[in-house]
Amino acid sequence: MAVLLGIDTGGTYTDAVLLDTGADGSGADVVAKAKALTTRHDLAIGIADAVNAVLAPSQHSPENIALVSLSTTLATNALVEGHTSRVALIAIGFSPRDLRQAGLDDALGSDPAIILPGGHQTHGAEAMPLDTSSLEEQLDELVESVSGFAVAGYFAVRNPAHELAVRDLLLARTSKPVTCSHELSAKLNGPKRALTTVLNARLVPTISNLIAATEKTLQTRKIAAPVMVVRGDGALVSASFATRRPIETILSGPAASLVGAHFLTGHDNAFVNDIGGTTSDIALLENGQPKLNPDGALVGGYRTMVEAVAMHTFGLGGDSEVGLGGSALNPEITLGPRRLVPISLLATGHHSLVHTALDAQLKSVLNGRQDGRFVYRSGSGLDSDLSSGQRKLYEKITPEPQAIEGLLQGTAQGAALQRLVNRGLVLIAGLTPSDAMHALGQHNEWDEQAAIKALKLFARRRSGSGEAFADDPLELARHIVARVERRSAEVVLETAFQLDGRDAAASLGHELVKDTLDAREKGIDQNRLVEFELTLSQPLIGLGASAHQYHPKAAALLATEAVIPEHADVANAIGAVVGQIMVRSDVTISQPAEGRFQVAGISAPFSEESKALDAAHEHARHKVAELARQAGAEIFEIDISQDIKRANVESRDMLIEAKISARATGRPPIAG
Repeated sequence: MAVLLGIDTGGTYTDAVLLDTGADGSGADVVAKAKALTTRHDLAIGIADAVNAVLAPSQHSPENIALVSLSTTLATNALVEGHTSRVALIAIGFSPRDLRQAGLDDALGSDPAIILPGGHQTHGAEAMPLDTSSLEEQLDELVESVSGFAVAGYFAVRNPAHELAVRDLLLARTSKPVTCSHELSAKLNGPKRALTTVLNARLVPTISNLIAATEKTLQTRKIAAPVMVVRGDGALVSASFATRRPIETILSGPAASLVGAHFLTGHDNAFVNDIGGTTSDIALLENGQPKLNPDGALVGGYRTMVEAVAMHTFGLGGDSEVGLGGSALNPEITLGPRRLVPISLLATGHHSLVHTALDAQLKSVLNGRQDGRFVYRSGSGLDSDLSSGQRKLYEKITPEPQAIEGLLQGTAQGAALQRLVNRGLVLIAGLTPSDAMHALGQHNEWDEQAAIKALKLFARRRSGSGEAFADDPLELARHIVARVERRSAEVVLETAFQLDGRDAAASLGHELVKDTLDAREKGIDQNRLVEFELTLSQPLIGLGASAHQYHPKAAALLATEAVIPEHADVANAIGAVVGQIMVRSDVTISQPAEGRFQVAGISAPFSEESKALDAAHEHARHKVAELARQAGAEIFEIDISQDIKRANVESRDMLIEAKISARATGRPPIAG
């Protein structure tokens, strides 16, 4: 038996779980689980809190932990929020026009790009000799302003020689990390591959710092176990592998949830909805594996060449902002997409301050637009990228919570406040579905009375006719919960429509779809001459701490089975530690001329197709075995497949291209 520690950092919580399991990952039992608030300004703090919390009730000694695995949102958040490092792109054989494709020029921004003569042709022959003189002339000055280098060569996937030569030069002259494009993807499309390489290089310091902090946390607790990281496709890789290829950890957390869902339920085919504090992440299990996005992961507005789970994320969670929308005469509850700190949570740490402010607002005969809302500094340092107005507002905001009502003066300051929130400098607390759950007695971790007072303030908001929105705070709480249930069904349905290749927005807004969901929500017998059946074809697996409260009704609205596994609240952390190492390597064969077969990565051509195929198989096997060892696998199996494209040219059978794909799978190392 082995004790495994899984850690997942989400938008609101960092989860940790301890499992007793066999060395092969089978027969796992959860022996302890814990949650800690995610500390966005320094994720290592939240990780340390979660590890301490999960070890406290456990009878296992930290020295007995044999494996630690981490799934993280850090890479995704860093790219979305623009909190990455400055790098230099070394583009070999590209033209300035090439840099404007795939959004590469926009992604570079003010980061330097040096174009060198060189590159290769489509079959791997050298297009032009490599000339590094301009790079060598600028290198001493350049190295002072960047954290690393991204190297991308024209058709480097067919022949990486020039990329490797530039990499060796950079490593010899500098101590900065270097990312080569051919290491990240074997697919064609040079500008898109260069973009992926730039993003990877920017993330190297970010992920390196996280892993270093995590390893330090483990060392102080005498946990001397291998550390793994979840990739965006759900596979595990070693920490050292992840620091070199951090771009592959985007969507790591959502991918871990799918692995955990499959492990906990045994369902090979199902929709998975992981509702957290900030978002609902929806994806599909197909044949026991996460369905991947064939176009590559889209992060921060950029389409990458990284294989990652086809995740559909919606701003719907337990901490979603509760607002009032609709028309003046027919107002309705809105949810998200912005996240707020729940009032009931804020009051646990600032009881007197929060209740005094809420009581004063309830006694007032006037309804303030910001009643029930508070703001305070997040704890992260002041960002220099602020206007004078934003900076002045920040200086007015204190580390202690303040009621927003009376703090803001005019709509301009409202926009300034949102900017401070977007930069992670301040947090807003207000009414959320989590507060509704506390008021209804379905959650009991935080301050129920603070939640009820916030509901009372919201309920007395007036419609266009002058009537209060709700007569009773508990009635309002039930209305909020029902809205979350309905939206949970809608976002799953929208994902299904999109995966079916339909116009998701138009399909979801279709009158028959809306009427059917309305009837099911309200329990109305439609009693129509023509009945319309709306059924989700797969069961719905609900994950997240509040899955058992929202997902059964959501599944009923979709006429499908709800599967809420035990430990659904820490499925991500479980998925982080029960997954397998899986790496893949592709090798292509082309025929630049009759009787000449070129294998990518092998300089000498072959005169016979069969010999080229044999060499490509062996080359792919060697490459994937090396990748598997780098990813941490000690024992692994290799599967090889091939895809051969042919054409009949002047009555002769000609090879157009062959792709040999090698995949290695194995379990991560277990300390013993």
